[in-house]
Amino acid sequence: MAHDDTQQHPLRVYLWAWLWLFILSVLSYLVDISGIEGLLKWSLITLFMLLKAGLIVAFFMHMIWERLAIIYTVLIPPGVLLFLAGLMALESNYTLVSRLTFFAN
Repeated sequence: MAHDDTQQHPLRVYLWAWLWLFILSVLSYLVDISGIEGLLKWSLITLFMLLKAGLIVAFFMHMIWERLAIIYTVLIPPGVLLFLAGLMALESNYTLVSRLTFFAN
C-alpha cells in the first residue's frame, strides 16, 4: 500500500472562505443599490472586490499555505504596478493642466 504524503486541509476552512466571499458580495451589492454616489461608492465596491480577490488567492489558490518567498513573488509585482499606476495618475493631472495652459495661448 502506497503512503500518501499530501496535506489535506479541513473542509471547515473552505466553508469559512465561502461564507466571507458571500458576505463581501452581499455588501458590495448593498453598496451598489444603496443610493451612494460618486467616489465613495466606487471606492467601497473596489475595496470589496480586492478583499474577495485576496480571499480567493489565499485559500482557493492555496497561497496561505505557501512559503513566504512564493507569496512575495506573487504579491510584490502587482503592488509595485499599483504604486506606479498611482504615480502616473498623479502626474497625469499636472500634465493635462500644463498642456491646456500651453495650448490655450
